Amino acid sequence: MEYLVVCLVAVLISALTLFSGFGLGTVLMPAFALFFPVPVAVAATAVVHLANNIFKVFLVGRKADWGVVWRFAAPAVIAAMLGAALLDLFAGMPALYTYSLGGRVIEVTVIKLVIGILIVLFALFELIPYFGNLAFDRKYLPLGGLLSGFFGGLSGNQGALRSAFLLKAGLNKEAFIGTGTVSAVIVDAARLLVYGLSFYAVSFSGVREIGGLVFAATFAAFLGAFIGSRLVKKITLRTLQIIVGVMLILVGFGMATGLF
Repeated sequence: MEYLVVCLVAVLISALTLFSGFGLGTVLMPAFALFFPVPVAVAATAVVHLANNIFKVFLVGRKADWGVVWRFAAPAVIAAMLGAALLDLFAGMPALYTYSLGGRVIEVTVIKLVIGILIVLFALFELIPYFGNLAFDRKYLPLGGLLSGFFGGLSGNQGALRSAFLLKAGLNKEAFIGTGTVSAVIVDAARLLVYGLSFYAVSFSGVREIGGLVFAATFAAFLGAFIGSRLVKKITLRTLQIIVGVMLILVGFGMATGLF
């Protein structure tokens, strides 16, 4: 049943992210978190995200501007490790408080509260046009790497910030895509290293136990991307973007309040 549910979610999400405006990691992590502990969900999503981006590097990586990659990804690696270490710290903290709802005792933990709030904030970042149109001057590339890497390591949310800082880097379309993809692979590799070293017993043992499920989700994500590319060409559906965003906000709220 878990294979059926997670793979269907991965196919659907991967297809939707092609034209909904949301990245694969942004939507897939909450889906994993509905079934597994948050650290396992973040690590499992990172594996799928890394595999997907490595595949994309073979397609578009040669177009990357390595000068921009260096200025952006070098600080991003350091920040991603810090964010991943902070995730480890949050995972070990006791519940903040408990409450009863419908005869059920619900715990609100630090890690679920933080990740839930971040999911809501990044969903709003994608939904509100003002934030979606943000772009920063090229001189702020190191700052963009720090912010994108940190939130990538902490929660897996990095795509929106990465795009905002790379848009004004003077790149053409092919270089923008290639640079973003290579940078994402570097950040994913850095945070996976810390996930493995700092909380192996919590996260990677969990990922190892569901290794088959992670592999299946990766394949399902590839399949979803292929299906989406066949069904929808150069179309952006604002209504669909709003639906996905609202669903993320609900999941984030449920996680922050301990309901999920």
